[in-house]
Amino acid sequence: MKLLLDATRCQGYGLCQEPAPELIDLDEWGYAQPRGTTVPEGGEEAAAAAVAACPNSALRLVK
Repeated sequence: MKLLLDATRCQGYGLCQEPAPELIDLDEWGYAQPRGTTVPEGGEEAAAAAVAACPNSALRLVK
C-alpha cells in the first residue's frame, strides 16, 4: 500500500497526522509531509484513518 499526498489540496489543518503520527509529519506551517509513500506492514489501519481524517481528500491510499 502507498500513501499519496496531493499537496495542492492540503490546507494545513494537520488532522491527518493525529491518527498516524508514525506515517505523517507536519511542516512548520502544519502541512502534511508523509514520511514515505510505502505504508509499512501493520500501518494500513493508521493510514486509512489518516485518509479519512483529511477534510480536503488530500491523501489517498493505493495498492
